[in-house]
Amino acid sequence: MDGAPLIELRRVRKQFGGTLALNDVSLSISRGTVHGLVGENGAGKSTLGKIIAGVHPPDAGEMLVDGRRVSYGSPREALADGLTIIAQELALVPRRSVAENIFLGAESSRAGFVDGRAILRRYHELDTFGFGLDPEATVGSLRVADQQKVEILRAVGRETRLIVMDEPTASLGRDDARKLFGIMRQLSAQGTTMIFVSHSLGDVLELCDEITVLKDGKLVRTSPASEETPEKLVLGMVGRSLELTFPERQPPPPDAPLVLSLDGVSVPGLVHDASLTIRRGEIVGLAGLIGSGRSELAGAIFGSLPRSAGTIELDGRPIDIRSPRQAVRAGVAMLPESRKDLGLVMGRPIYENVTLPHLKRVSSGGVVRSRAERRSLRQIFDEVGVPSPRIGEPVRVLSGGNQQKVLFSKWLFGEPRLLIADEPTRGVDVGAKRAIYDLLVRLAASGLAILLISSELEEVVGLAHRIFVMRDGRLVNEVDAAAATSEGLLRAAFGTLEAMAAGGSP
Repeated sequence: MDGAPLIELRRVRKQFGGTLALNDVSLSISRGTVHGLVGENGAGKSTLGKIIAGVHPPDAGEMLVDGRRVSYGSPREALADGLTIIAQELALVPRRSVAENIFLGAESSRAGFVDGRAILRRYHELDTFGFGLDPEATVGSLRVADQQKVEILRAVGRETRLIVMDEPTASLGRDDARKLFGIMRQLSAQGTTMIFVSHSLGDVLELCDEITVLKDGKLVRTSPASEETPEKLVLGMVGRSLELTFPERQPPPPDAPLVLSLDGVSVPGLVHDASLTIRRGEIVGLAGLIGSGRSELAGAIFGSLPRSAGTIELDGRPIDIRSPRQAVRAGVAMLPESRKDLGLVMGRPIYENVTLPHLKRVSSGGVVRSRAERRSLRQIFDEVGVPSPRIGEPVRVLSGGNQQKVLFSKWLFGEPRLLIADEPTRGVDVGAKRAIYDLLVRLAASGLAILLISSELEEVVGLAHRIFVMRDGRLVNEVDAAAATSEGLLRAAFGTLEAMAAGGSP
């Protein structure tokens, strides 16, 4: 690292419709550093990264690379100059293999045909980083976390000199995230510049050399990471002090009735003999590594995955849920881990996303009663905190935090008895996280039974009343949250103290 700037932005401005995404931003990024970008959703972090990587041209201002002014017309032009981005929305070809996706557009060929053996050889040379994916596996068959690894390997494999990583750990467990951090440090030491966009302030402080804070499209400050703390970053991001602890939980009454009972539930090859209970007004946390079977158990409860054994009871009555439609009718709601792929129709209006599963409640004779629909929506939006004046806009224009609130609204509109929340704060900023924490605790206090699944162990410890740990498809521990620690949960998730030491602490 010689300290000379690789990237210079001078008074950059970018507007989308009536929204000013970046306003007069000037910034220098030194070569060979890891540079953090933090801010609330909508602060301009992703827009700034996309301008650097050629996805968006600036409306005003200029960008310099190695001291020369550049004006990229596409990501391909930026890539030719050694700059690329790993965006939040994965850009993979689902029906192609892992290796083909990594080297797409840069394939080895022989006599005009793609040389498959050469691609596999190049993959194995690249896989010294330790992700260990099957290079011949179809990308569409992989878990979200493994698809994220493919994106990372593709960027690394193109020998770029700057990589913008926009929330690269959002779909990774702590062990995989640690491996990624090791790769980033190694690449940085070799001279590659990293721009790390993340809502995890702890990760940013641990990993980055410098941190830039953005608020409402404006640059607040850039400073060495050694001079920052989580509290100072939050104050810069939101303009006020924000309590970083969790809201006080209200324990359910000792005689609270059981809402959900699982006995010996199994999903072929994924979940084995799972038994648990959740009472009215209780938040039960489900912890474990990615791939441990947490989401698959949720799918078995919600009817999106087939059960091969076991029984499910709701309110003390056996129920045979074989599809999400049956689950919704029975009073079970589920927030999936990927709101964009499984939870929302991004191009449709906000209000349509909320009422889509509940059309019978707002229609008569097959015709939607608009007045009744809007009246019901206002009530739920006030409760959840969705900006009501924007309900006619496509849901994609909202920040990640507000998209997640729309997803909550969608299921709370049906007044469920059980809410399964799978990674409810993934990809949202610190302010939106606290709002979602408050909402979950408030919903439980009102009598809703909640199954909380999260890769953030602090989140599980801070919100749940009881915690189950899952490993290799089995529930291996039950812990009272009052006695739980993140370290203890991680030990249980790995299964041994030695594995815990190898994976690092959360």
